[in-house]
Amino acid sequence: MSRIVVLGAGESGAGAAILAKKEGFDVFVSDMSKIKDKYKKMLEDHQIEWEEGQHTEEKILNADEIIKSPGIPKEAPMIQKIINKGIHIISEIEFAGRYTDAKMICITGSNGKTTTTSLIYHIFKTAGYDAGLAGNIGNSLALQVAEEPHEYYIIELSSFQLDNMYDFRANIAILLNITPDHLDRYDNKFENYADAKMRILQNQTQEDSFIYWNDDPVIQKELNKFKITGRACPFSEIKEKNVIGYIEDGKYIIEHPTPFCMEQDDMSLTGKHNIYNSLAAGIAADIAGIKKEDIHKGLSSFPGVEHRLEKVCKVDGVQYINDSKATNVDACWYALESMKTPTILILGGKDKGNDYSQIYDLVKEKCRGLVYLGADNKKLHENFDQFGIPVKDTHGMKECVQACRDLAQPGDTVLLSPCCASFDLFKNMEDRGEQFKTLVRSL
Repeated sequence: MSRIVVLGAGESGAGAAILAKKEGFDVFVSDMSKIKDKYKKMLEDHQIEWEEGQHTEEKILNADEIIKSPGIPKEAPMIQKIINKGIHIISEIEFAGRYTDAKMICITGSNGKTTTTSLIYHIFKTAGYDAGLAGNIGNSLALQVAEEPHEYYIIELSSFQLDNMYDFRANIAILLNITPDHLDRYDNKFENYADAKMRILQNQTQEDSFIYWNDDPVIQKELNKFKITGRACPFSEIKEKNVIGYIEDGKYIIEHPTPFCMEQDDMSLTGKHNIYNSLAAGIAADIAGIKKEDIHKGLSSFPGVEHRLEKVCKVDGVQYINDSKATNVDACWYALESMKTPTILILGGKDKGNDYSQIYDLVKEKCRGLVYLGADNKKLHENFDQFGIPVKDTHGMKECVQACRDLAQPGDTVLLSPCCASFDLFKNMEDRGEQFKTLVRSL
């Protein structure tokens, strides 16, 4: 019996352990942090040995294969020991893919992937398809494969997950964009990060499809380096040569495989960035054979995604918007670009090697005030104080929301779109968004 060790006992780790146990492996789970009670119970119910708060070397380095949580960097001491010993490291998605023949619709990109993944899932469910939601959102793919298999899986993939995927095959691969993000995990080299995103094309055959944004300069550059085996399905904001999806004269158009058209005004998602998300989702649904009326119904009834340009409420004539999911500069650019009123922008958190210059013009054009929210706001001061816009320096959400209230005037928008990861002051970006919403609603 082969031994599998799972490092990290969150959603993906616990799910991978349960699938490994079901498939007859000798399984051990190790987490340097405290394991949530929910996942401890799952492991114990399946009689899987686990440890927390430490990594016991002799119980890990005797593995035949390691399944690693995407959150653990390759520089971690235990990972280095595993690499030096020559033990193969894979992701939960890679492992789960070995035990299912389901069709895989996989979405990656620096921005928009959660919205696009959720929208595709919504269209599939609206159409009555048997689909599971997995990857960066939803439940563990491995757990679903083990306990509630589906015909289709809609999977959001981060670059970290793609790093440890080798034989997995996406039947429909979607690449939305590539902009600088997580460079701290890629030796501060953008090309390393871009190459990781392109791994979504691995193992595609001529029967598969590759949907991508045609106007992304990085994708175009990457396409010259990689062989595309699947059918190329580029989309664009406007009609261009070779694209199969675009907007023209206020209409949302997909040319093939089955021609589809609907009024842009009927789409539930608004804003420039959501044109790309909606085109990618519609093309994926069309390729999967979903009927036109169901695609139309799905695109027009989608409720949106929590923590992504989520309207919280209006207080004293000021609209508060939670975009806590904007953990990089490009995501903030799209949020600011969609603002129609003077904006108080909340920025800050754990900087991942950000270049803020790409939002300078939008900040000058749209922002009435800036509120910094981070353990260390020095880099924000260096970048934005020069514009002469009123600035407030805060180090906690309560202080931040009060500062926004002081700066905002009736008719303004307060936008939490931080450009940064949340781990300096919050558990994660959801925690940051929830705290913001709770405090705003109590004003």
